[in-house]
Amino acid sequence: MTRTTEHTTTAPAPITTPVPAASDPLLQLEYETQTPSGPEAVRGILHPAELALRGMPVTCSACQARRDWLLLNHRRNVWVRCRCGNEWLESEITRKDFDALIANPTWTHHPSTAAARVALGFDGTFAGVYLDS
Repeated sequence: MTRTTEHTTTAPAPITTPVPAASDPLLQLEYETQTPSGPEAVRGILHPAELALRGMPVTCSACQARRDWLLLNHRRNVWVRCRCGNEWLESEITRKDFDALIANPTWTHHPSTAAARVALGFDGTFAGVYLDS
């Protein structure tokens, strides 16, 4: 059997760089309107009314506020945050309870949870103030 010395050369596949979503407005809009998902997604909802767990009203241990909460969900955990900036892990609220509180899942995306706290007024700036909508 004779051996051939012909080498077939194939052109390398062209290197394509992904187009950043920010450069295409339609891709950016599609990305921004997707619901938060995945194991590292952090979701938050405003809860302006009083929150009662097992019949007991929730009060902030720092300022004694009884309403106007920010509920944050990450994985199975739910945190309650007050306008004064006090935040605690609330084991009584499950992810299923959190999902049930979402009546209208229209999402606003923030670059980080710190930016969301500032944008929503839960960074301590409005300590002692109830914001009615």
